[in-house]
Parts: sequence; C-alpha cells; structure tokens
Amino acid sequence: MRSFAWIIGLLLCTVYGVQAQDRVIEHPPFLAWSSNSIEIDKIVMGDTVTTLYIKAYYRPKYWIKIATGSFLRDNNGMLYPIRKGVGITLDKEFWMPESGEAEFQLLFPPIPQNVTSLDFSEGDFDGAYKIWGIQLDRNAFYKQKLPKEAVKHKINKKAALPTPKLAYATATLKGKILDYQKDMMKQMRMHIESPASNIHNEQNIIKIEEDGSFQAEVKVTSVTSVALELPFGWVECLIAPNEETSLIINTKELCRRQTHLQKKDKTFGEPVYFNGYLASLQQELASVDIDITLKSVFYMDMYNAIAGKSADEYKAYVLERLPSIRKAIEQSSYSNACKELLNIQVDLAATGKIAMTDRELKSAYIAVNKLNREKANEYFSNTHIDIPEGYYDILKEFTSINTLKALYSRQYASTIYLISFMPNYQEILKETLGTNQGPLFDYIRFNELYHSIKDFIPLTADQEIEIKKLSSPAYTEMLTQTNKETIKKIELNKRKSGFTINEAGEVSNEDLFPSILSKFRGHTLLVDIWATWCGPCRMANKAIAPMKEELKEKDIIYLYITGETSPKGTWENMISDIHGEHFRVTNEQWNFLMSNLNIEGVPTYFIIDPEGNITYKKTGFPGVETMKEQLLKTLSK
Repeated sequence: MRSFAWIIGLLLCTVYGVQAQDRVIEHPPFLAWSSNSIEIDKIVMGDTVTTLYIKAYYRPKYWIKIATGSFLRDNNGMLYPIRKGVGITLDKEFWMPESGEAEFQLLFPPIPQNVTSLDFSEGDFDGAYKIWGIQLDRNAFYKQKLPKEAVKHKINKKAALPTPKLAYATATLKGKILDYQKDMMKQMRMHIESPASNIHNEQNIIKIEEDGSFQAEVKVTSVTSVALELPFGWVECLIAPNEETSLIINTKELCRRQTHLQKKDKTFGEPVYFNGYLASLQQELASVDIDITLKSVFYMDMYNAIAGKSADEYKAYVLERLPSIRKAIEQSSYSNACKELLNIQVDLAATGKIAMTDRELKSAYIAVNKLNREKANEYFSNTHIDIPEGYYDILKEFTSINTLKALYSRQYASTIYLISFMPNYQEILKETLGTNQGPLFDYIRFNELYHSIKDFIPLTADQEIEIKKLSSPAYTEMLTQTNKETIKKIELNKRKSGFTINEAGEVSNEDLFPSILSKFRGHTLLVDIWATWCGPCRMANKAIAPMKEELKEKDIIYLYITGETSPKGTWENMISDIHGEHFRVTNEQWNFLMSNLNIEGVPTYFIIDPEGNITYKKTGFPGVETMKEQLLKTLSK
C-alpha cells in the first residue's frame, strides 16, 4: 500500500515537473503588425505544443477568419504550421459577439528553447494578417536602444506659428523604418493633402530599401500635409518647398499604442521622431492628446442623432463641443504655435460641417430609414432643406481659414472640397468673411483649375491670363507646368492602342447589360463598373495591369462600363492606358444598371463565364490575388 502511494506520488511529481517546464510569456511585445484585430494575450510553450492565447477585437456581428495555412516562423527561419484552433474553426467565419471582443487559442508545434522571437502569418497572400517579431524575452527587448538620431527636440513654448512661404519647388521627405523586415512591404503609398493630391500618381508610391530607408521628392507650392500609409498605421507629417523632412518610424511603439493589452505597458519611446523642417513643432503635433473632433467619426452615430432635425438643430449639434475644445486648447501646455494650429484645424472642421448641412441631413434620413437606391435618389433630388436667413453667419468666427497658416492643416484641402457643397458658396464666403480676396479664394480657384487640367481639359486663353493674376507666382507656375504636361499627354494618347471604344446602341434599359455582354459571349469576362472621378477605380486599374499581362494568353476580355458623370474628354484620355473594351452609357442607362444589378458603388466587378453566368461579384477592389484567383476558377470550369 505504501509502495502504491509512493508510485502515485512519483507520477504526480513527474506530471507537475513537466507542467513546470512550460514557458509562459504574458502579453509578449512585438515589432509590428498588419492589423489590430487580434492580439496575443500569452504564449505557452510546452514540450508537445505551443499555444497562442488570442484576444480578438473587431466590429460586433462581423466575422474574422484564421486560415489553415497560418504558421509561426522563428528567428532562425524555421516554420511551424498551425495544427488547429480551440474555440475557433480554421478557415470558417468566426462571428464577433455584441461586445466586439472574443477569445480563442491557436495550437502550433513545440518551439525550441533557444528561439528568441517569432513571426505569425496567415500565409503569403495579399491581406494576410501578420505579426512580426513577437518577443519571447521581454527583458532583452526592453533593453534595445534607439538610434542616436531618434531625439525629441526642445520646444519653444512662446514661439508663434510661422507664416508659410509660397514657392513651386521640390519638398524632400526621407526616413527610416526601425526593425524593418522585407516581408512587411516593399513600398508605401504617400497621400498628399493638396490640390496635387491625386494619390494614384506613380510619384506617390515610395520604394522602401532593404534597410528600411526611404526617400521621396514632391513638387509643392507651400507647406503640405502628407500621410504615409503603412500596414501598421498611418504616419503624418509636413513637407514644404525647398525643405527636407526626416522621419524615424518606431514601429514597436506605433503598434503598442494601438493595442488593448499593452497600452499601459512601458513605452519604447515615441512612435515617430522628426528632424529637419519644423521638427519640434511636428514632434509636438504628433503627441497632441486633445480630442478636437466635433462629432463622432462613425457616420451612423451622427446620422442617428441628426435624422429629422432642422438646419439650426443640426448646427447646434455639430458645434456643441466647440467651447469645451477651445478651452482645452487654451489650458493645455502646448506651445503657442501648436495651440494656434489646433484652433485653425477646429475652424476648418466646423466650416466643413456647416457647409455640408443640406447633404448631411438628407444622407442621415436616407441612412436611418434604409431607403433603396431609387427612393434615395428621389428623396435627395426632391427634398428641400430649409436654410434660415443668416444661417452661415457663424462662419464669421472662423476667419483663420482665409490665412496662409491654414495650409498647415491636413484638413485644408478636404475643407475646400466641402465648401463647394454650400449653395452660392462664393457669395456666402464673401459675405461672412467680409472679402472675396485672400489665400482661401486664391486656393479655391487654383484648386478648380488644377483639377480641370488633370481631367484633361487644358487651360483656355482667358484662363492663361487669369492665372497670372493669382496672388502667388507659385500657383501660376504649377498650373502652367501641369497644363503643359496634360497637353503633351493628350497628344501621346492619340497614338496609343490596346483599347476599344464601343457604342451601347439603341436598346431598352432592360436589354442594355445583356446586349453589351452578348458582343463577347463565349469568352470569360471581367466587367468593371467604374468612373473617372473614382480614386479606388483608378488605383485598381493600375494594380491589375501586370495581372493582365500575366494572363494575356488566357481567353479573358476586360470590359469597362462608365456613365456620363465621367466627362467625355477625361474618359477618352484616361482609357488609353486601360486596355480593354470600353462603354460610356447615358445617365438614364447608368442609373438603371446601378439599380437593376444592385450595384452599391464603384468600382464593382463581375466575372462572367463563357455561357453568360455571373460567377463572381464584388463592390470595392478585392485585391489582385483574389481577382486572379476568381478569374482562373471561372476559366477552369
């Protein structure tokens, strides 16, 4: 009996001994991630299995998915394929609860004790979720030092915001991504908040070198807000003509601040370090923790609050937080320059909201009442929103928008666009601001002419005289140069081939789409419903060009349909770079297609097999790999 008890005791000690050998890393820090939808709560490393305890944070009643091709890669290059999920089934939709939070585990093979870091990846495909540099030794990770260039500059609290200079010249942006790994991305997109903010220009794609460094040069007319789009977040900065802005992007701190589980952990410094142009002010702006948003960024929250309200009630709603925001800025410890810019940003945000009164109230009613496309169009066209006399007088409080200093704000270009939604906006601005002169008015006209030129409408003789009267030769020089480039491109487009303009013919609306498709029956079709003014459409057209070349031996016809909202001259010049079959239908035909085919927006894609069956439909560009996969699937039937 005593011997039996001794054996049991020995077995228990053995079991506990094995369990004691399990290595547990709570809230493991990491270098970077491609999304903040899932976080690692802890890693348990045993002799037979490695378990990742996952906490998911995602929109309620939406789903996430973990692919069967997921794996861990250690710092020695060894791969550990996923075995299974606990609480989640691989490759199946996992629906998030009402709370927007969930937990599950992912099981992998055992990891050797000498491994110091892991990468998690769903696979090597576009959009795969990844976490780079998951650390298994927290202490060693925290001891890592930043490069000597990563310094915070001393701030002069009394310095005023300098008036930006106007000059059409090159701005240089350079920097380095710390802890960069080649599979993070090889390039990034630069969004430019200026008239030249056509984010689909080739020059706005920045190559990232193997050491994580990058550099870009952009012709601008003044200080300009720029945002770099990275898998692990957006980085904002200011550039200016004849100036150099330098960034050091600290990915581990940039990502840590986005986490739920590590927000209160020790920091790794600043997310971004600035050198060069206005470095101390840029560093200060990056650390601002005052919420200067007037209302929720989630449109449905605002729509639910304003649906059915009058214009005055809407104005009171959007400006409700204005006094408290002003007070918070005034009482903050930020420099005078930073405070001035924050107040300008508030002025611009308020101006944009007021300018959108009619549109927002109509949009709210449509969204809350869930009107279909036909009823929504009818409501938008036939409903009158009463704007009381003197309604726009509030703009008298926002005179900073008519100063050169407003150019510092990333909201400036978008506010100019929103202002155009006010009826007779030029007269309203003149009345409320007490003038029709100044930087705002010059910028509005500059903006109009620039976009007209980019839409392949060269300057007229009168406009060439007009631009010489703008307040700054920088505007004149940029418009003149852009005009020359457009004229040259129009001439080159006349000699291009590879695209065909088709006529829809005189058919009924009901027969329009079948009639278009019938011309190409017997082939696999990729139908792209798009518009020349649609940025994502243009981006997608460029993105799939290499895929077209790769699949050129396949029996695929690329068919593009747009409507009269795409100006004819713009369309004719743009399609010269979009090889395929092109149709431009009337407004009536376009509206029928949108309604009849349940098209929610552009771009919308259809893949159609040789028999005329729709095998795939998607609104929004799904990515090159998905598009290619769906085309090949249809071809293989």
